[in-house]
Amino acid sequence: MTGRLNGKVALVTGAARGIGRACAVAFAQEGADLVLTDIASDVDGVPYPMGSRSQLDHTARLCREQDVAVLTTVADVRDMTSVRAVAADAVDRFDRIDVLVNNAGIAAPAGKIVHRITEDEWQLMIDVDLNGAWRMTAAVAEPMMKRRSGSIINIASTAGTVGYRNFAAYVAAKHGIIGLSKASALDYAPHGMRVNALCPGSVRDSAELEGRMLAEIARALEVADHENEFIRQQPTNTLVEAPDVAMAAVWLASDESRHATGSVVTVDGAFSAR
Repeated sequence: MTGRLNGKVALVTGAARGIGRACAVAFAQEGADLVLTDIASDVDGVPYPMGSRSQLDHTARLCREQDVAVLTTVADVRDMTSVRAVAADAVDRFDRIDVLVNNAGIAAPAGKIVHRITEDEWQLMIDVDLNGAWRMTAAVAEPMMKRRSGSIINIASTAGTVGYRNFAAYVAAKHGIIGLSKASALDYAPHGMRVNALCPGSVRDSAELEGRMLAEIARALEVADHENEFIRQQPTNTLVEAPDVAMAAVWLASDESRHATGSVVTVDGAFSAR
């Protein structure tokens, strides 16, 4: 790699596996020191196992192999006290936060038509996928403002640009992420900070990254041969790979994208172009 993030400190949420792990490793390969956080426990109402502490520790080991410093911490993005503690620990350890990747999120509860979604299911999805990004942004804003620099990368989805049947809460949360990104970009532009939304399409689940998001979406939709089904929906006839998303995040984190803010960057094989 080229050291595009040398000297930077990046905070990645949902770092135990999947896209979060891919971003963490790519950032480490480009020279960034890292703060990696994850809830590292299951969540009531989410019908599949969340990332674990051992998976978070494994992500950290992969990053340390790149000779960067890594701080790991367990936090729930639904809790502002927990979130602010992560930011404080990051500043205590590294004296700065240059990049925030708001990746923590859930794909379910889902699979229901709008009027069959319970209030608890709706609130859980919004609280994790949208409110969690707002809380983390609020927690890192002051350290970034003091340095008059920073890049916030909000992991949205093609579900933030189009609709999907039986996924109304997820679609609403991801549309909200894009709105949050655009509004935050305007709020923080005078302070030298940038905020962008990164929208992956259907991302292949990787054994190496221990991702399972696509499988859980398929389960909610009751789709059996899910990879082939999602491939058939792709104009490129292939699924997106998590490292492809991570390299787009590297660009948004780097000084190469210094004039990119308030943008919606899609990595979806033209899915949302139709």
